[in-house]
Order: sequence, then structure tokens, then C-alpha cells
Amino acid sequence: MSRDTILTIELPVAPGRLAPYQVREPGKFERPARPFTRRAYAAAHVVADPWSLREPWLEAAVDWDATIAFRKHLWSWGLGVAEAMDTAQRGMGLDWAASLELARRTIDASKDVPGAVVATGAGTDQLAPDSRVKLGHIIGAYEEQCTAIERLGGRIVLMASRALAACASSADDYGRVYDHILSQVKEPVIIHWLGEMFDPALAGYWGHGDQTAAMDVCIDVVKRNAAKVDGIKVSLLDKEKEIAMRRRLPAGVRMYTGDDFNFAELIAGDGEAHSDALLGIFDVIAPAASTALSALAGNDHATYHEVLAPTVPLSRHIFRAPTRFYKTGLVFMAWLNGHQPHFVMVGGQQSARHILHFAELFRLADAAGLLADPELACRRMRQLITVHGMT
Repeated sequence: MSRDTILTIELPVAPGRLAPYQVREPGKFERPARPFTRRAYAAAHVVADPWSLREPWLEAAVDWDATIAFRKHLWSWGLGVAEAMDTAQRGMGLDWAASLELARRTIDASKDVPGAVVATGAGTDQLAPDSRVKLGHIIGAYEEQCTAIERLGGRIVLMASRALAACASSADDYGRVYDHILSQVKEPVIIHWLGEMFDPALAGYWGHGDQTAAMDVCIDVVKRNAAKVDGIKVSLLDKEKEIAMRRRLPAGVRMYTGDDFNFAELIAGDGEAHSDALLGIFDVIAPAASTALSALAGNDHATYHEVLAPTVPLSRHIFRAPTRFYKTGLVFMAWLNGHQPHFVMVGGQQSARHILHFAELFRLADAAGLLADPELACRRMRQLITVHGMT
């Protein structure tokens, strides 16, 4: 079979129709030769164990070796790993016990990798999101998780709490919980404000349905506890709100963009300030992100934008509504690129997107030069199309 034949694939373009698509050569990305001028974390996905006999909708089965190997891939590109976050299906298939085991294994693995950085999500997912839960229970759940992560030697990302969103009666309740937890942590944490587009159970977080009013509450918490806050990760997919909030942060507190729609321009900055990064899309675009961040560190803004520009349409497609299903796109890409031998997810969430979504994702990844082995990617894409009964 000729290379031209191998690299031509019939992809779905509309219901009931396939069309030929010619795959490009992969991009040429280089591992960092100098430290980045931005802090950059990739929120990493977990690899499911397809051989497990556990019922996938009821109990997570993780392939620990493949999961840790993927973290080593991210570290090799100079990125930090944000562990046990929503990207790892935290609270959406992965419970606290499995998350703690994941944190332990990742922190242990990082010790053998020079320069490896890990930050781990601490939340309240031992508790059901129920209005009958009391604030004391939420504080206790946060304390348990923060203590467990600190005992592992880990850094903390203080995740938004579904239970707090369900039971809080006012913005003051958020202040009480966050003030208490931040007063006790050993090292400065990253606060994570996850918008309802990522998790509908977090609607009205900080005690307000209006995000501008919610921002006021969050900023007040940060200002009162600035010595215990490294930064805040904002995942609202709204660059103007992120910039406005960034301008209001106390000196020394970082803005970590969680905007997978507008990350390139937010990280580049506006001449006045810039955002650092804690992004799910970096799970997919690690080689491009690393190359671009290296260019930025060398003050080569043209190369930075040239490398990242084609990744933005890819990211916007992966994170399109319903945004909470973005994890499916990340795992799909990891499978196409050979980081795992299967397209199976914790909770069976490989079924969360349709085949036309995957076909467009394939094309956009190719346009960004992110199909590392085009022959492998084509072979696996053909398998998926066949499974869907389209050949």
C-alpha cells in the first residue's frame, strides 16, 4: 500500500455521507531549551482500564501505568501537571478515593523527573451535593482532602464544591468556608472557579447567578487571604471577564487562565498584564503549547502566535457545548496519537460525542500538526468509523 493511500481517509462530512480527506505531515515541535516566562499546567486526563470487570458507569477502573506514562509525556514538554481535576473526570466518574491514589502515584512519579511540577485538586466530593449538607461538613471535607494532599507533599488546587453550591444560602457562606480553609493550608493554593458550562451543578457559585457579582465575592476572598493564594484559575470561557478580574487581583496573585477558547491571547497578554495557564487543552496540544511558550520566552511573539493559532479552532471544537463532555475529545486524541491502546473512558464517556464531532476533531488536529503519527491516526480513525457502521 502506498503512503498516499495510507494517508487518505474517508471521513464523515454529513449524515449518510463520507468524503476523502488527505492528511498532512505532522508539525515540527521542539522541547523547551529555556524556562518558560509563564507558569503552565496541563490538566491531565486518566486512562481507563478496558480489561476491568467493574461496571464502567458505577466504579472507575484506571490503567495506572498508562496514566502515569501520559504525565511523563506532559513533563517532557516542560508543562506542569494539574492532577485529579475535572479533566481527570473528578466527580464525573472518578471519586475521592481514586483521586487520592492518582495524586499519590503522580507525585511519586514526579520525584524521578527533574523539574516536574504537580498541583492536585482538593475538593469536597466525599459529600453529595445536597441542600441538607451543613457548612461544617463542607469545611471538614475540604480539610480532609487538603491534609491528605499535603501529607503526600503535594501542592493544592482548591476546587469548587458542588456541595457548597447546593447548600450555601448567601455569598457570606462562601467567604466563611474559603476563609477557614485558606487559614489552615501550609502553602499558597490555586483557587479554581469552574463555570456552570463545565459543571451545571456549580451554577450560582460564590452566591450569585450574575458572574460579575460573583467575581466581587471571589476577589474579596482572595484579598483577605492573599498570602495563602498563589493564584486563581478562572474557567468561564469569557476573556473580558478574565481580564477584568486579572486587573483586580492583589500584587503577587496570579491569574491562571482556564479559558480554552481564548487562551492564546490571554497568555500573550495585553501589554499591561498576562495570564498564566492551567488548561485542559494542554493535555492535547502539549507539543505545540511548549514550542509556543518557548518562543514567547525568547520574545518571539510571531512564532508564538503562528504555532498556537491553529490550535485555537481545535480547542473551541473540543470544548464546544455541552462543554462538560470535552474530556471525550482529549481521550480521543490521546488514542489517535498512541498514548493509549484504546478509546475507552471512565464512566463510559467515550459515547458522549457523535461521530461527526470526532471527524471534525480529526481534521482540526491535523490542521494544527498534532497528529504525531498520521498512519496510526488514520488506522484508528478508520476503526472508529467502522464500529459506527459507516463502511
